Amino acid sequence: MGIIAWIVLGLIAGAIAKAIYPGHQGGGIFATMGLGILGALLGGYLGSLFFNTSYATLSIPAILFAVIGAMICIFIWGLVTRRAA
Repeated sequence: MGIIAWIVLGLIAGAIAKAIYPGHQGGGIFATMGLGILGALLGGYLGSLFFNTSYATLSIPAILFAVIGAMICIFIWGLVTRRAA
C-alpha cells in the first residue's frame, strides 16, 4: 500500500513542485507526472531513511517530502536536459 500511496501523491507533488520551482522547465504533463512520481518515491525513501518512520499516508509531512523529492528530480532533469549554448 505504501508504494501506491507514494505514486498517487507523486502525481500531485509533481504539479506542485513544477509550479513553485523557479524558472522554465522542459517537458510536458507526462514528464511532470513521471518526475513527480519518481520524486515522491525518492522523498518517501529519504524521509524514512532520515527519520526512521513511514509516511505512507496523505499527511502534511508526506506531501512535503514528496514535493521536495520532486523538486530534486526536476533540478536533476534540468541539468541532464540542458542544451549547450
